[in-house]
Amino acid sequence: MRITGYRTLSTLHRWGRPIGDVNGYVESGVTLVPVVLLETDIGLTGVGLGSHRGLETVFPAIEGEDPRATAALYDRMLAWVFKSGHGGATFGAIGALDMALWDLKAKAADQPLWRLLGARDHVVPAYASGLDGPLDDERLLQMQQQFCDRGFRAAKLKGGLDVGTDIRRLEAVRDLYADAQGGREPSLMLDANEAWSRKEAIRHLRRIEQHVPLAWIEEPVRRWDVEGHAHVVRAVDSAVATGENLTGLEQFRSLVRNGAVDIVQTGSVWGITHFLRVAALAHAFDLPVSPVGYNANPLAHAAAAVPNHLATEVQDLGFPEGILADQQFDDGHLVLGETPGLGLEIDEAAIVALGAQADWGLGAGPHVRPHRAGRRLISPEPHLFAPRAHQLPAIESTVRGSVNP
Repeated sequence: MRITGYRTLSTLHRWGRPIGDVNGYVESGVTLVPVVLLETDIGLTGVGLGSHRGLETVFPAIEGEDPRATAALYDRMLAWVFKSGHGGATFGAIGALDMALWDLKAKAADQPLWRLLGARDHVVPAYASGLDGPLDDERLLQMQQQFCDRGFRAAKLKGGLDVGTDIRRLEAVRDLYADAQGGREPSLMLDANEAWSRKEAIRHLRRIEQHVPLAWIEEPVRRWDVEGHAHVVRAVDSAVATGENLTGLEQFRSLVRNGAVDIVQTGSVWGITHFLRVAALAHAFDLPVSPVGYNANPLAHAAAAVPNHLATEVQDLGFPEGILADQQFDDGHLVLGETPGLGLEIDEAAIVALGAQADWGLGAGPHVRPHRAGRRLISPEPHLFAPRAHQLPAIESTVRGSVNP
C-alpha cells in the first residue's frame, strides 16, 4: 500500500448558539472544519482533521510511502520542515496527515483504531465543555442540561474576566448537576484561555475557591510561561491544566520538569502521534493526560489506549455537516464503535454542496488576543461581545498529489 495523493474539503459545524471564550466569540455559531483525505493505490482513503495550511510543504515527505509506517512518517514530516519550524498551522497540517495515516493503518488491519492501539475497552471517560463564553445564564444552563441528560458528571466553563460572574455561573452549573444526580456535586473546571498575568490568576482563583472548588484551572497564563504556571500551581488548590496549544515534546519538557503543570493536555488538531508521545512523557512523571475536544473527537481512540488518560473534553453532542462518527455519549462517557479506523464516514457530495460560509478565527473571535489581556489587574475591561463585520471565506475543495478526484 502506497500513498498517492490527498484531497481537502472544508465542512461546517453548526453549534446552534454563539461560541467563544474570554478572548472573543463567533456570533453565528457556525465554524469551518478542515478535512484531509489521504489516498492510496489500493483504494483505501484516510481521514484527517486539522489545518490545510502547510500541506503542500509536508506532503512530499510521505508521498509514495507505506502509510502504516506512522511513527517514521511523522518524524519524516517534522524533519521536512526543521529549518522553517513546525509550529502553528504547519504542525496542524502534520497532525491532519498523521491522523489520516493512523486511520489508514487501522482500516488496512480492519480494526477500529482504539483496538489497533491496544486499548482494552472502547468506553472513554469524558467531561462536558461547550465554548460557552458568550452565553447568558439561561442559555448556559440549557446547554449544560443536554450534557447532564447524557449522564455527564464533570463540566468545564469559560471565564476569566469577572470573578463574580464566574462564581455565579459555576454555582449555577453545580446546582444543575447536583439536582439531577441526587445531590452529588459535579467536578467543575474553569478555562481562562491565557487571559491572566500571574497575579491576576492567583487573585481570581483564590476568590473562586472560597465559593466553588475547582478540579482544575486551564491555561491561567501564557502557554510558554513555565515560571508563571509554577507560581499558580503552588498558590491555589485547583490543579493546573495546560498544553492544548503546545506543539512538540520540546515545548512540554520545561513545564513537566519544573512542576508547572498538574494535568497535561494536547489539542486534537495536532494528531495521534503527538498525543501518544505527550502522554508517554506525562506518564513518566506520574501526570494524567487529557485531550482537548475537537469535532468528531478523534483523539478518543488514542486516549482509550494510554494508562494515564484522565478524561476527554466533549465540546458538542453533534457532528459537522457531512461527517458521520461511529461513537455515542452515554453515562458521561464517550463510547467508540467497531467501524475500522477512526470510525468517520465522509459524505463528500454533501460537503461540496454546502456552499456556506463561516467566521471562525477572523478579525475578532476566540483566536484573537484582546488588547488588555494580562493587563486587567487594576481596571478590568467589561466583557462586551461586540461582533465585527467580515468578508467570510467560501467553502473550498482542493486536490493535491497524483490522484484524480
